[in-house]
Amino acid sequence: MSGLPPHWRPAQDELKNKTILITGATEGIGRAVALACARLGAEVLLTGRNEAALESVYDTILNEGGRTPGLIPFDLRVTQHEPYDELAETLLAEGLAIDGLVHNAGVLGERRALSQTSPESWQEVLQVNITATFLLTRALMPLLERASLASIVLTSSGVGRRGKAFWGAYAVSKFATEGYMQVLADELGGTSSIRVNSLNPGAVNTRMRRAAYPGEPPDSNPLPEALTDNWIYLLSDASALIHGKALSAQG
Repeated sequence: MSGLPPHWRPAQDELKNKTILITGATEGIGRAVALACARLGAEVLLTGRNEAALESVYDTILNEGGRTPGLIPFDLRVTQHEPYDELAETLLAEGLAIDGLVHNAGVLGERRALSQTSPESWQEVLQVNITATFLLTRALMPLLERASLASIVLTSSGVGRRGKAFWGAYAVSKFATEGYMQVLADELGGTSSIRVNSLNPGAVNTRMRRAAYPGEPPDSNPLPEALTDNWIYLLSDASALIHGKALSAQG
């Protein structure tokens, strides 16, 4: 199912007065979505491991005249729940409400048969791609509940909807992402104004895609900037009735 209605385009202030937290905001899709959100009026909370890269996105937003973003260096490989809870407590103390949460960060891991996958790689991929999603969403739920109409967007994948050989832990983590979305959406339906959806970007010219398909001409796929309206739509009030859906950015 396509995530974007035909001919929909965001207004210049589509995300005005909204606060959007984006994981993996240092490059690729995360960076493109962060910049797009800021250009449409949002206060963006940038999270990622690479502080220098986060500062680059921060500077770009300020140079373009956007609202001052939040800078949150954070490593999703951390397995203990306490750092996630402490982050949420800090944001709560600042009086923030989170209108949008984009789970974009992810690692590819080893592209090999499951029987040949190292336990270390398996654990890292599952931690970053799904367990951290659970820990962060759990911690941020009070801030999402503060918003009048919050939206959670989980990044999925085609191999998380139909498994393929040699995609290993990555595919398994994306199947888990879809399951997590469905369970959380069902729990929140009828009891909360928070909506939850998954979005499969499809083939995009990113560093992860180039690593997964080293023989593929990079320019055969769209740049992340060409697809950001899909995230903007799901973060905006225009998608208020979209909940519990597995969506695709490219048809």
